[in-house]
Amino acid sequence: MNIFIYTKSGCPNCVAAKQLLKAKGLRFIESSLEDAGVRLAFEFAHPDLRQMPQIFINDQRVGGLAGLQAALKQMEGQS
Repeated sequence: MNIFIYTKSGCPNCVAAKQLLKAKGLRFIESSLEDAGVRLAFEFAHPDLRQMPQIFINDQRVGGLAGLQAALKQMEGQS
């Protein structure tokens, strides 16, 4: 499973999402929007998304923290 998370500093939901993934033992790649290049690429690819974090699992956007929680719960039900 590939998990990619876009974050920004000072974002409590970003911290919570990363803690949840770590607690579940799931590896993820994080990109911070504090990096101008990352921010520009993100805004170009996803112009309507403003809330952070934004989480993608296997290239499918699940949304923020609530979306991550729902996706993980659904995956647990499938295993």
